Amino acid sequence: MKTKELQEKLVANMKAWQKIESDSIEMTARILKQTENPVVRQVMAIIMQDSSAHYHVQQLIIDSLEKEAISLQPEELGNVWGLVEKHIALERKTIEYAKEALAALKGTKMVVQQYLLEYMLIDEEKHNKILDNLEGIKKGMYPYG
Repeated sequence: MKTKELQEKLVANMKAWQKIESDSIEMTARILKQTENPVVRQVMAIIMQDSSAHYHVQQLIIDSLEKEAISLQPEELGNVWGLVEKHIALERKTIEYAKEALAALKGTKMVVQQYLLEYMLIDEEKHNKILDNLEGIKKGMYPYG
């Protein structure tokens, strides 16, 4: 497949996906209007926020293909890498806290708390993974690798 074809296919995919994310945002808003339950409301708010973030990432991908390519200079990453490393340490600490809290709940009937803690653990592990992937980009860049 030629580059231009691949780009067009990717843009079409992102736009179709954005439609689903928009539908998800609309659906979660409808659910929020129909419930006062704090657990359901929190889960819907999380999904709504994630869907919005996905939509914006998809738009960045579209814009990078239709308007202006994305560039990342070694200096741009190098200038903030010390702070990124501190953030990685914070994320790893949150994973420790989540695992500790979940271990304390093992065998209890605190299913809602366990459900919410499992969500947070998954999310913190996701943050850690995307920061690790960013570090992979850094390692591929000279002179900051």
